[in-house]
Amino acid sequence: MAWDEWEQLKSKAAEKQSAHMQLNQLAPSGGGGGGGKSAWGDLTVSQKDLASVGSAAHNLFEDFGRYSDHARLSSMAAAGGLKSEGFALGGALDHVAEHWVDQVQSLRDACAHISNHLRFTKNQHTADESYVAGTLSSISQLDEGFDHRTGH
Repeated sequence: MAWDEWEQLKSKAAEKQSAHMQLNQLAPSGGGGGGGKSAWGDLTVSQKDLASVGSAAHNLFEDFGRYSDHARLSSMAAAGGLKSEGFALGGALDHVAEHWVDQVQSLRDACAHISNHLRFTKNQHTADESYVAGTLSSISQLDEGFDHRTGH
């Protein structure tokens, strides 16, 4: 293909493009970004959902700590047996068992973080609700006082 032919094809494509402009966006009725519900609904979560996730994270923290220790001890015993019989696999298994502890701790830390964060979020939400309720009741008391002074 010659350069001139390429330039002609580009200019023809540009002419077609400018005549048929299309914007990449959702139709106004589809929502997304304001003014009504989107086609997929609003993101919601209940206290029950958060409590369930927090409980599962706490249970995983507890159970994995207990069961992983059994696996580590069994692996170390097997590694010792393999090493004493002269198998190179024993050293590799021992290496894995030593590093297993770090991996277990990382997972347990993540579970504890999730559980603690959800507990904190629940407590903070309760405190915020109490604050908002107190503020609103103070405003209604002020309104009643103004209504009383004006004779309503």
